[in-house]
Amino acid sequence: MTAPPDDCLARNEWICGAYLTSRRHILWEAVLQHLQLTVIAVLIGLLLALPLALAARHRRWAAGPVLGVTTVLYTVPSLAMFSLLLPVYGLSAALVVAGLVLYSLTLLVRNILAGLRAVPEETRQAARGMGYGPVRLLVAVELPLALPAAMAGLRIATVSAVSLVTIGAIVGYGGLGNLIYSGMNTYFKAQVLTASVLCVVIAVAADLLLLLVQRLLTPWTRRQS
Repeated sequence: MTAPPDDCLARNEWICGAYLTSRRHILWEAVLQHLQLTVIAVLIGLLLALPLALAARHRRWAAGPVLGVTTVLYTVPSLAMFSLLLPVYGLSAALVVAGLVLYSLTLLVRNILAGLRAVPEETRQAARGMGYGPVRLLVAVELPLALPAAMAGLRIATVSAVSLVTIGAIVGYGGLGNLIYSGMNTYFKAQVLTASVLCVVIAVAADLLLLLVQRLLTPWTRRQS
């Protein structure tokens, strides 16, 4: 009987330091792609969600359609969503970003709208009495008070996007999902586990970073607690 190989790669172990050292460039490129897709999608989603939430806030007739459409989009399975977008974007990173943006709208619009609706009416009236116009009222009063709810939605949307990016592996733009997908096809244990753990690390780090930003932007919530 021959002795087992000394290399953990040759033994195809789940935890393998040799994989990290020998594939670090591949891992780094996958992490960068994962982060890029996530950040771009969440930022675009935020830029779209804010005017939609404002429209739903100021025009009651728009609230139902806006919330209804974004909710329906969130219920579409990811593979079906990418398939529907495929004729428009083709096999590209834009396809993955577009899908992530549509999924993020439900979380972002609902939370921004909830934050705006939670602003006390007496606060608005007091600001108007001090000469605040609609734009100044929105920027200086409503949005800051709605920030905690909006940031909560942003955190959930970001963590969700980190997870959904992996589905982009079906078109070759899945960041760490590419490594998970190829590792599962070849039963490469170390690659599957390492890429999966890195996805979790990115999600947790993003959530903690946004929580820190939220605390810095809303110091009054710390004083209340």
